[in-house]
Amino acid sequence: MTSLTEQQNVADFYDFEAALTEEERRVLLRTRAFMRDEVQPLVAQHWADGTFPQELISRFRESGLVGLSYEGYGDHGPAAGHLLTGMMAMEMSRVDASVATFFGVHNGLAMYAIHACGDQAQRDRWLPGMARMDTIGAFALTEPLDGSDIAAGMHTTARRDGDTWVLNGAKRWIGNATFADHIVVWARDVDDDQVKGFVVEKGTPGFTAEKIAHKTSLRIVENADVTLTDVRVPEGDRLQNASSFRDVAEVLRATRSGVAWQALGVMTGAYELALRYATQRQQFGRPLAGFQLVQDLLVKSLGNITSSWGMLHRLAALQDAGVFRDEHSSLAKAHVTARMREVVAWSREIFGGNGIVLEYDVARFFADAEAIYSFEGTREMNALIVGKAITGQSAFV
Repeated sequence: MTSLTEQQNVADFYDFEAALTEEERRVLLRTRAFMRDEVQPLVAQHWADGTFPQELISRFRESGLVGLSYEGYGDHGPAAGHLLTGMMAMEMSRVDASVATFFGVHNGLAMYAIHACGDQAQRDRWLPGMARMDTIGAFALTEPLDGSDIAAGMHTTARRDGDTWVLNGAKRWIGNATFADHIVVWARDVDDDQVKGFVVEKGTPGFTAEKIAHKTSLRIVENADVTLTDVRVPEGDRLQNASSFRDVAEVLRATRSGVAWQALGVMTGAYELALRYATQRQQFGRPLAGFQLVQDLLVKSLGNITSSWGMLHRLAALQDAGVFRDEHSSLAKAHVTARMREVVAWSREIFGGNGIVLEYDVARFFADAEAIYSFEGTREMNALIVGKAITGQSAFV
């Protein structure tokens, strides 16, 4: 099937793209064209095989789309605003959530952790190469036994030994870790019991990353089980401005909204596929789009997409103004991913039996939605963050 990404975003029913400047619009269209021309032809087979298309790294390098959020790093002017970067995440996920996740881990979690938690010398050391995608980043926080409770339950340890730190422990679900050059590893200092960040370089003795196999979601992403056995990291590679889990939370607060934009992209891509299929597929002598029940599913899907657009548009404005809080990004992540889950299910339903065949793409969106629904904080954990903000009462155990 021909992708609708070569046309206008028909799911942008209220024309939110009109809020972009002319230059921002050009960047968005460049993102759309890149995903259409470079990514879409590759993803179905790589998703089926569970492999990452390494050739995309050099194509991203040439695209000029990396590092736009970081002024002074990369060949661009002022840092892009949150509305543009959010829409870029949406455009990527509109074609493939796995590639968008690879990009988000590198350009968001890893680069932002260094930008926010490193000192100026560390930013100047690592970010230029990452902004050119000459080097790839990963972000290692989640552990085999600790996900939602990682703030209190982190088992990975860091022990100071002269001018180096010795890291021991394990991490799980670490995207890009099998081939990343710089892995931001979070560990608990055994002396003060505080969480600190370290940049572990590829090839460091004692660091291993084993690809997680047999996934049914985001199959293109190379998630890994990471093991750290007496990994020695110089003091100069400890992120100098990360001294507690509050600093980790700051990184997650900033990147969680990007996951909500990804969710918008996934439901947009699924909806567009369903809309096209409904207008082309004939049953009982007429297009599926001519049946009331099918139209109802499409309208409900468009309503979810449009309301999510409105929430994220306002969230981007709060971010640009520097007044957004944890509960703002948590509400967006919880709400938009829940709406995404509904839309991908309705879209797959419109395809009937064809909806489970990769040839029609919607099955990929349906499966990938499950991972996005869960990572960067489950719906329940984000609901508790918002609940505490609106009631003043903590319901965390």
